[in-house]
Amino acid sequence: MRSSNPVFSRRGFSRDNGYAGFNAQQPQAGGPAVGTNPYAQGTANPYTDGATNPYATNPYAQDAQLGAPQQARGNVMTIDDVVSRTAMTLGTVVLTAVLSWILLPVDPGNLGKSYGIGIGAALVALVLALVQSFKRKPSPAIILAYAAFEGVFLGVISSVVSTYIADGVVPQAVLGTMAVFAGVLFAYKMRWIRVTRRFYGFVMAAVMGFMLLMVANLLFAVIGGGDGLGFRSGGLGILFGVIGVVLGACILALNFKEVEDGITYGAPREESWVAAFGLTVTLVWIYLEMLRLLSILQGDD
Repeated sequence: MRSSNPVFSRRGFSRDNGYAGFNAQQPQAGGPAVGTNPYAQGTANPYTDGATNPYATNPYAQDAQLGAPQQARGNVMTIDDVVSRTAMTLGTVVLTAVLSWILLPVDPGNLGKSYGIGIGAALVALVLALVQSFKRKPSPAIILAYAAFEGVFLGVISSVVSTYIADGVVPQAVLGTMAVFAGVLFAYKMRWIRVTRRFYGFVMAAVMGFMLLMVANLLFAVIGGGDGLGFRSGGLGILFGVIGVVLGACILALNFKEVEDGITYGAPREESWVAAFGLTVTLVWIYLEMLRLLSILQGDD
């Protein structure tokens, strides 16, 4: 079974397969045929006590022992595939966000309606993300539909924040998200960030704890009113906003590791949709945390 967390919804992070890419060695002549290329035929995953990799039958994977292609590699994932699919998903998010901002008024008389549409779109996006997470193969239609509904939610929430809480904060949040993406990508390419099993475990535990605290804060806010446990305002809100952005940056590193391993070990081209999905979910996370953090900072001025 694959992870139910949409951020980690990929074969690399499936519960039954472990993470085949961690500490994987590059194919070398005369090297072992098992436990090197996680996408090669018959390759066993060294982290699952002999369990076979989900791409064990990939006819396009490199031969793990000889380091040579088994046949013409015309159906494998490339960086261009990942870039183009990610551009499609993020473009869909941006387009629907802009349209919802323009078409859904946020004046006091229609604020409730706008909130309802935004929350409804967020719930639909969550359901679609979970559906994709449990599918064995990526579905471009589901991923693009998720991006569309997520964009509606982002457009509504951004419009409300810009109109009633912190004017001008949305462009700052967008630039901040782009800066985090560029910074993590640079650090990853320079090998300042090394994604290991320990790193993955730490990030997973931290993300789960963070999400549980946010859910608890929401429940207290609904029951007792106000800001619940205080995680959304003041000094505590700033602290958790910074933590949220840092966790998003860590998740980005995991996304980059997925892309790198998929390209190195000959993942099927369809897996580029999974990579695009993961990157989109992570960037949405970072944007929302950046928007909340900047709103608090601007409100405290």
